[in-house]
Amino acid sequence: MKSHHLALAVLICAPAWADRQSFPPVDQAGNDPSLAAFREDLLTKVAARDTEAVIAAACPDIHISHGTESGPEAFREGLTVPPETLDEEYRDQADDMRAEYWSALENTLSQPGYFDDQGEFWMPHQWRISLPATLDPFLAYFVTGDRVTLRRSPARSGAILDFISHEVVLIPDYQEGAEYQLVRLTDGTFGYMHSDFLWSMVGYRAAFVKSDAGNWQLCTFVTGD
Repeated sequence: MKSHHLALAVLICAPAWADRQSFPPVDQAGNDPSLAAFREDLLTKVAARDTEAVIAAACPDIHISHGTESGPEAFREGLTVPPETLDEEYRDQADDMRAEYWSALENTLSQPGYFDDQGEFWMPHQWRISLPATLDPFLAYFVTGDRVTLRRSPARSGAILDFISHEVVLIPDYQEGAEYQLVRLTDGTFGYMHSDFLWSMVGYRAAFVKSDAGNWQLCTFVTGD
């Protein structure tokens, strides 16, 4: 996993618990007007689902996968999802897969981001958090909202235990499609939180890199560890 910069000084999976930490979003894009303009223009192209324009904004070696091919043509395949490239049992899901990929790209590029030590711009901002080596990153999620309710039961009517803002929580058993997830805070508190406010710490992230010619490009859009 890429090195981060803000240490999460807790051992979430350890028997001894530490104080909770909050990591409020700070978007550094405005520090470079050329970067801000590039992102705004790219988001317009993504919103229009303009495949060719989006690919043209990518690096020649754009990184989109840890295990399979990367590069513009692999990126194009993710944006278009030709049914014939899928196993027969998944071909009827091509439209949904295409829509999900575009949505993930748009959502990721819309997130607050930061400049790393090499001058690359990474989104979302929580990708900057350094998780403890003892923690399985696939169990860690970032609470993306401010004052998100932590409830005693998985329902809107559940008693409110606390309000959580921009913290890392642990979800030992994430339930796909469930409205609420059972989470554990870093102080050991358990409760239920709405899935809409939980972003996997190995979820999608993206990076803009300035070329030798001085032009910003999308060089990473990837998920996983």
